Amino acid sequence: MAHTDRIRRQQIRQLVREAEGYLDLVSVLSDQWPLRTEVRDRVAERALATLARLPDSMTDRSTLLLLRGQAYRVMERFADAVPALEEAAALDKDNLSTHLALGWCYKRLGRIDMAIESLQNAQQAEPEEAIVYYNLACYWSLAKDKQHALENLSRALAMDANYRDLIDSESDFDGLRGDPDFQALAAVIV
Repeated sequence: MAHTDRIRRQQIRQLVREAEGYLDLVSVLSDQWPLRTEVRDRVAERALATLARLPDSMTDRSTLLLLRGQAYRVMERFADAVPALEEAAALDKDNLSTHLALGWCYKRLGRIDMAIESLQNAQQAEPEEAIVYYNLACYWSLAKDKQHALENLSRALAMDANYRDLIDSESDFDGLRGDPDFQALAAVIV
């Protein structure tokens, strides 16, 4: 019996790695070399098919849900991604990837309030992650809340000055570009 359980656990780990591999294929170099939509979606569908082979009783259900949500997010099916990601976040409140993915989806669904809430949850889970503050700055900027946007951007830059390289191309900050306080923060050389 123990041998059978061990084999089953190995099979589950293998299926999880396979699904992660499919998602890595479409995500890792997507900024530099994006795949055609139909290819991207076909690979993400393979990830979903692999995840469907996992038992619902899987002990690490939050991982299964995160991967499912990520597959939908990759396909830009944000409304489909949100339920899986919300359930994953409820099961594992400290998973930064889940909160970031939820914020990403909510932003693209026009729910900036929920994107901010997701990143505030990430902030509680991982208070020393610069990406959380940078994304919060973006979302607060979209919400037209200059004070919160600048506070979070300042914090992100203090934690990791490399985020300064992203500011010029970040359309989320377009509403703040003419603001002298934003210009001063963005121009500081570290």
